[in-house]
Amino acid sequence: MATSYSTTTTTTTTTILLLLVIAFFSFYQTQAGNINPNSVVLGLTRSSTTFTIPKPSKYSRKRLSQVSDMIEPLRAVRDGYLLTLIIGTPGQVIQVYMDTGSDLTWVPCGNLSFDCLDCDDYRNNKLIGTFSPSNSSSSFRDTCGSSFCIDIHSSDNSFDTCIEAGCSLSTLLKATCSRPCPSFAYSYGEGGLVAGTLTRDNLRVHGSSPYITKDVPRFSFGCVGTTYREPIGIAGFGRGVLSLPSQLGFLQKGFSHCFLAFKYANNQNISSPLFMGDTATSSSDNMQFTPMLKSPMFPNYYYIGLEAITVGNVKSAEVPLNLREFDSQGNGGMLIDSGTTYTHLPEPFYSQLLSMLQPMIAYPRATDVERRTGFDLCYKVPCPNNRFTNDPFPSITFHFMNNVSLVLPQGNYFYAMSAPTNSTGVKCLLFQSMDDISYGPAGVFGNFQQQDVKVVYDLEKERIGFQPMDCAAAAISQGLHKN
Repeated sequence: MATSYSTTTTTTTTTILLLLVIAFFSFYQTQAGNINPNSVVLGLTRSSTTFTIPKPSKYSRKRLSQVSDMIEPLRAVRDGYLLTLIIGTPGQVIQVYMDTGSDLTWVPCGNLSFDCLDCDDYRNNKLIGTFSPSNSSSSFRDTCGSSFCIDIHSSDNSFDTCIEAGCSLSTLLKATCSRPCPSFAYSYGEGGLVAGTLTRDNLRVHGSSPYITKDVPRFSFGCVGTTYREPIGIAGFGRGVLSLPSQLGFLQKGFSHCFLAFKYANNQNISSPLFMGDTATSSSDNMQFTPMLKSPMFPNYYYIGLEAITVGNVKSAEVPLNLREFDSQGNGGMLIDSGTTYTHLPEPFYSQLLSMLQPMIAYPRATDVERRTGFDLCYKVPCPNNRFTNDPFPSITFHFMNNVSLVLPQGNYFYAMSAPTNSTGVKCLLFQSMDDISYGPAGVFGNFQQQDVKVVYDLEKERIGFQPMDCAAAAISQGLHKN
């Protein structure tokens, strides 16, 4: 559900959407090989187990001075972090995933007419909200000549979208055609697909505190009526013109987040803080910054270079070069992605990491849980009084470029898979392997490994910062906690 590999155009009919789905899978499998659905390459991973596990247009330029610093609450759920959007007049509240691995912001539209294919796990999910353009007095379709329409159709020629919309040659030459932007389809790297129309409406955001709100007129987003494997909307935080930071004028500044630990998932009383603007990038003494790598294939997304991983006191062999370099086609690099649940590493490096961990862990393996969940290392751990303790698993440290070392909190890699019984519980390593690294990123640093870490996207200086932090305490200090 996270990283967009490509965008294509489509008509509004469901039949053609289904043809697009089939065509997309044929293309994607040609590019990336056969993908194991239990080992999602990119996107918010959804486990089949029953366990509860974390799975510039003229208008945007005009708005730059209207929105300064912002703070928004993020709600932790089973596989990501939700941002609440208030769209329309009067405002309609929609919850969407925060995703640094895509650009488009889209919301489900149409109430009963919204249809998600292959989304059985979410049929009764209360997180699903829909937007009704007919109930907003400020909603209208974006035009075929807007920079947003041209971008979502991946067109280098500004005439293309207006020709597709049916504009005459004379109106094209006079730049007077105001026909609506044609319907679009937007595809995601792990197989998801959404289809809809590009819409503009009022967006209400918070200011420098949760108690201050500001209205952003003419915000452009996807009004989506049909999706494949994408049941909940997405707020794209990439660097393209369609992204939320871009439209709000923050691409010359940046943003930061501090994801709550998963134990707070679905807790309505506390939220993770998301900062945008100067406040987000003002670093503290303990912040370590690693440079952003520029991907020639996906320049709108955020890549960092991984140099090594230390397990306990043993430093791994140097990681493969493709985790910090790109090949001639633009493949490689390590994507940092808030929309991917678990960290993914390429083979054989991933297997080497497992072989380093296993001799350091004395607990018996829970192979039955491994078979059911698809995770590779699960262990039975003692739980006195049926309570989990801080078990002596070896520490794991990620070493990024520029001498940046991030020691992961233990809860960010070995996680309890269910409540303990008979004074015993099971914890699993929540890393996964990349099935194929011949296309796209070589690895992904997922949101589960970013818990209780302040992550700063300093877009002005093109660097990403890390600082371990008690994100619950940070939320309380920003008034994002209800007593």
